[in-house]
Amino acid sequence: MKKIVPIFTLFVMLSIVASAQTAKNVIQGFVYDAKEKSPIEFASVALIPEGSTTPVNGCNSEENGSFIITGVNPGKYTLQFSFIGYLTDTRKLNITSASGKLNVGKISLKKDSKLLKEVVISEQRSQMSFEIDKRVFTVDQSIASTGGSVTDVLTDIPSVEVDNEGSVSLRGSESVTVWINGKSSGLTSDNQGDILQQLPAESIEKIEVITNPSAKHSPEGTAGIINIVLKRNRKAGHYGSVQAGADSRGGYNASGNINYSSGKLDAYASLNYRMHKRENSGDTYTRYFDRDSYQLQTSEGEREHNNLFGRAGLTWHPTKKDDVYVNLSGMFGGGENNSTIVTNSGSLTAMDVTSRRTRMTNGENEPRMYNFEGGYMHKFTDTHFIDLSVSHNIWKMQNETSYEQTMENLLSGTSYDTYQFQRNKMNNKSTEVKLDYENKLSENARIEAGYSGRFSDEESPVFTYTDLAHTAVDEQLFNRFIYKQDTHAMYGTYSGRINKFGYQIGLRAEYWRTKTRSFDWAQENGGTAPAYTEKDFFSLFPSLFLSYSMKGGHELQVNYTRRLRRPWGGQLNSFRNITDSTNISFGNPDLTPEYSNAYELNYIKNWKEHTLSLSGYYRTTEDVIERISYNSGNVVYTTSENVASSNSAGLEIIGKNRLWKKLDLTTTVNLFYYKLDGFKYTINEQTIIGESDENFSWNARMTASYILPWGITMQATGRYNARRIVAQGHRKANYMLDLGLRKSFDEHWSLSLSARDLLDSRSWHTVTGDENFRRDSENRHGGRTISATLTYSFGNMKAKRPTKKQKQSENMNNYNGYGEEME
Repeated sequence: MKKIVPIFTLFVMLSIVASAQTAKNVIQGFVYDAKEKSPIEFASVALIPEGSTTPVNGCNSEENGSFIITGVNPGKYTLQFSFIGYLTDTRKLNITSASGKLNVGKISLKKDSKLLKEVVISEQRSQMSFEIDKRVFTVDQSIASTGGSVTDVLTDIPSVEVDNEGSVSLRGSESVTVWINGKSSGLTSDNQGDILQQLPAESIEKIEVITNPSAKHSPEGTAGIINIVLKRNRKAGHYGSVQAGADSRGGYNASGNINYSSGKLDAYASLNYRMHKRENSGDTYTRYFDRDSYQLQTSEGEREHNNLFGRAGLTWHPTKKDDVYVNLSGMFGGGENNSTIVTNSGSLTAMDVTSRRTRMTNGENEPRMYNFEGGYMHKFTDTHFIDLSVSHNIWKMQNETSYEQTMENLLSGTSYDTYQFQRNKMNNKSTEVKLDYENKLSENARIEAGYSGRFSDEESPVFTYTDLAHTAVDEQLFNRFIYKQDTHAMYGTYSGRINKFGYQIGLRAEYWRTKTRSFDWAQENGGTAPAYTEKDFFSLFPSLFLSYSMKGGHELQVNYTRRLRRPWGGQLNSFRNITDSTNISFGNPDLTPEYSNAYELNYIKNWKEHTLSLSGYYRTTEDVIERISYNSGNVVYTTSENVASSNSAGLEIIGKNRLWKKLDLTTTVNLFYYKLDGFKYTINEQTIIGESDENFSWNARMTASYILPWGITMQATGRYNARRIVAQGHRKANYMLDLGLRKSFDEHWSLSLSARDLLDSRSWHTVTGDENFRRDSENRHGGRTISATLTYSFGNMKAKRPTKKQKQSENMNNYNGYGEEME
């Protein structure tokens, strides 16, 4: 910490000194309804330079109809006023250096009755928006995900992929951090798949994809950050809804939420129950060249889970400048899963079957999650504040699984049975403290600084029994793993703008310590406790963002950040997982973090109804963590190693098109190149060689929303993933299609129908191996699912004027990071 403090102090002092800039011209006035003579709130006021169609500044009108635009450069402009249901009006302006404050007076807008009728049946909210360091996907109107889980929503997000094990990847990389409401919220690589699969899709408002986060954010995840923002409506009085649905696989769900808002108090609460069933199957063919044998493995299984997810929050406004808030959430439930794996073995030469192994697995689990967050915010002004928050998260998962196995020798006609029962209790606790300071020093300068500390503690004992009474412990398979990690970070960023050139510089310093130890049976029962394996790390993570705005709605952005990927607890645990006796996996306590340097070049062009974004990216990574496999006897072992270095580059093309006021298209094409250097390791007297490999791949996705007759909205999403390499092999191409329909009968009732994986094509086909073996594996997860959901909304439907805190929050979200508000 002694190294961090002087660096941070010097950075903040230099930023404050550099911020002396002067204010420019100001435009102000009022927007009124021409007939009723009443003020119009939230009217859009856009300042457009002469010869252009793209605004360079603007704002929304206040509750009393007033508006004010600051920081206006000299020049000729068109001031445009618009609001849904009204005719657009304009004013010509000539701003000089001596204009100072320019009052345009009262602007009266006339209602357009024809347009207003059209809006009722055809207006759709945009599902994607661009910001300087992220893309925001509004998903609360997603039809195809209705009644599903967060995992289902993520599969519809451009550049994001979720495999059949629940692992999330971004732009082809699994080194991505997932947050809930801007915090880790107890999500780790150990439990991420379970939590995302059980969180209801109805609880999500939007997904933020941050491909190259600034120094303000954690550097964890070399590919970037996916932030899941949960709903928390703000309406005048009270507002809520209840919902119920069912699907073709026997699953069903029900939920309810209510919100209350007043001058002194904002509150919300929601409760969701979800029961879902999912089938899975797979085929794996393995050839062992060194001993002329093969294995053909087929598997079938079913999972059934039910869980109750609840959230509640309260924000108290004791004064206009102070907010005190508390948020609580919890998840409770249980589930069952069963599978049958049949493995036939024989000679490659004769292609006969000499032995058969049948392994039946039956398991039960009980997940528990509790999350508390409390905080205090003081606003010196709307753009100058300090925010302190503390959160505590507990994640518990108890698994009880039985394994019954029959071994048959088809040549001799003999067989024998074995039985194992395994009990695994995971207990993960984490506490996070954050202090954020932000000050908009002038119209063209902003400073951000802060501290974050995260303290996590994980323990996961595993007992394995060999008798039906569950009294005889298999001492060789006992394990109790303890993992602790403390992280301290301080950051500072400075944003500024000089005419059309914007910039942001940032620096983050992190110190973290990890401690692990693994108990065997003797050490657990009176023996000498194993020593902790302790590792300390300190690193600096700089970031640089540059932008240049051009006439005609063109903008160029260049950025650089340094990132890392820390190994998670399960990757460090040397315990061997025996769920499949022919495929045994274990962790590696000697893993170290992998570091990346990420570069991006972005081009954005905005038209009235269209947006085009081109993102070129390049990433170099050292000490890449990859899963590697080797065979011993008739068993394939899998673990993780820091294998080599890698380079990746790509071009991401995103287009948003609005056609005929009824069709919205969002198209993403991601072209990427990946190269993994060769490696050679010796593990358990086995030499593992990975040849240098490189590959060009691509994926594409299109989401289309269309307004059908009778006020029905249709939404379709298609995805295609081309062939791509993985460690020791490749994954074959796959494709998927989802479809949804929604009909609103009035302001209270709506019905949604959806079909996920409409073509029943969702599968993952992977080919891996080395000079001794080759494995061809295909796994199918879920399958076609048809669901229906009925929603009833109630309460005061009138929008409330945002509070100052909400405005300040929106300003932060719309702030482009370079000292200028984005409209």
